[in-house]
Amino acid sequence: MLALGDWRGPSGVATPVPARRGAGLTPDGRLRAGQLANLSMNRAIWVLCWPILIESFLNSLVGLTDTVLSAQLGVPETDAVGSASYVIWFMGLVVMAIGVGTTALVSRSVGRGRLAVANAAVGQSLLLAAGLGCVVGAIIALSGPPLGTALTQSPRGAEAFASYLQIVAAGTPFTAVLGAAIAALRGAGDSVRPLWSMVIVNAVNVVSSWLLCGTDLTRLVPHDGGTSVEVLLHNPSPWEFGVSGIALGTLLSNAIGCVIVIVMLSKGAGGVRLMRRRLRPHWHTMSRLVRVGLPNFFETLGMWVGNFLVLGFVVHLSDADGMTGAHMLAIRIESFSFLPGFAMSLAAATLAGQYLGAGSPRMARLAVWRCCLIGAVLMGSLGLAFIFVPDRLVALLSSQPEHLRIVPPLLRVAGFVQVPFAFAIITRGALRGVGDTRAVFLITWTTTYLIRLPMAYLFSGVTLPLPWGTDLPNPFPHDPTLTGLWIGLCAELVIRCFLFVARFLYGGWAQKRV
Repeated sequence: MLALGDWRGPSGVATPVPARRGAGLTPDGRLRAGQLANLSMNRAIWVLCWPILIESFLNSLVGLTDTVLSAQLGVPETDAVGSASYVIWFMGLVVMAIGVGTTALVSRSVGRGRLAVANAAVGQSLLLAAGLGCVVGAIIALSGPPLGTALTQSPRGAEAFASYLQIVAAGTPFTAVLGAAIAALRGAGDSVRPLWSMVIVNAVNVVSSWLLCGTDLTRLVPHDGGTSVEVLLHNPSPWEFGVSGIALGTLLSNAIGCVIVIVMLSKGAGGVRLMRRRLRPHWHTMSRLVRVGLPNFFETLGMWVGNFLVLGFVVHLSDADGMTGAHMLAIRIESFSFLPGFAMSLAAATLAGQYLGAGSPRMARLAVWRCCLIGAVLMGSLGLAFIFVPDRLVALLSSQPEHLRIVPPLLRVAGFVQVPFAFAIITRGALRGVGDTRAVFLITWTTTYLIRLPMAYLFSGVTLPLPWGTDLPNPFPHDPTLTGLWIGLCAELVIRCFLFVARFLYGGWAQKRV
């Protein structure tokens, strides 16, 4: 017996669409197929989001661990790791593009009950991830020394930058395959197994990075108008590789995580299976993955280039070390507020894809709005902590006086835009999940280059040196400040929110094919 859903075509008229046996929706709106079968919408959101939330927290700890450990080594090392993080973000663009295509294709196929298509997408996405990971890793490794000289203020920082980046780049194939495998599991509705894999990844990363870098964990303790350094935990390791040790720990953890998720998929534990015969190139399936993922890659590439230019503003705010590290530390702390929004965006992407696969745009739309409201409440609550207790948050993660002076005002600015940021993250994720990546691409590029960069430049007060030896004066000259730059960045987030919400309300995403 065929299940029927309501599909609205270009004319806006609802027409019944047949689904495969075992697919579609029950009379009360529950999915019939996949890991989310027979769950209510609220229960499905909970099942998807709580593992993603914890996993996202653990993912943030990977980058935060590197930042905190580098802050223990010194200000030049913090600047080096902070600048390198922007380059490593480029690796994430490839992982994310493949993951978006994988999630969209797997979730839509599972919703329609087409597990053979979903399994084909799993194999091809891992094959694609491994190949692109090797290419991107080689390019980034070769770019380490020249970028280190351009993005740091001292020879010590440049050397640390190149060493850290080259080691992490060697692990790019592991990182790419790990990300693609997790996207496949999530698209099938399984968020628990990716969580357990990331628990292991983070445990290995934290312990191995700390042991290999050789630094003690310390904090600044205020007293009598000054501060002193208190050792919280002595490092028992005989190794003192510094920044290179931090990078080696990251590489090791991603390699172990890659092996774990491949074993999971090989056993079919998450509802989809990695089969050896699916690892042979299948150009039709791969082209579908690329068709959805490529606009996402260019979208995030535009964002990456824009944020890399913002990093250039940060580098020229001061001639001294410390500004880049402070900027990156603030981002690391603020990233914890993204976690509920990110979890809800992935839940919205999976549910919207599966409901569309089952033939019900109405249920897809309702699921996204529920995720938006939950994410806004959670991110808004964390924003209050940024506004009222930023000093305590910074003191937990750094013992550098420069960070305690510069970072708290940045967090206060970010705290005021957490609610609109939540709506932007979740609607954007939902649009990606249903394959509307071209619209997301256009909105991201428009806001990045016509709004974000100009506002960051104007509010920062920075004067930029041009390649031919002259300076570009700021039209609103004032003492350059990192706080002013963050005001410009956060103002753009509000505008971005309105544009993504408007696109979602328009509803053209309901007719997208993947």
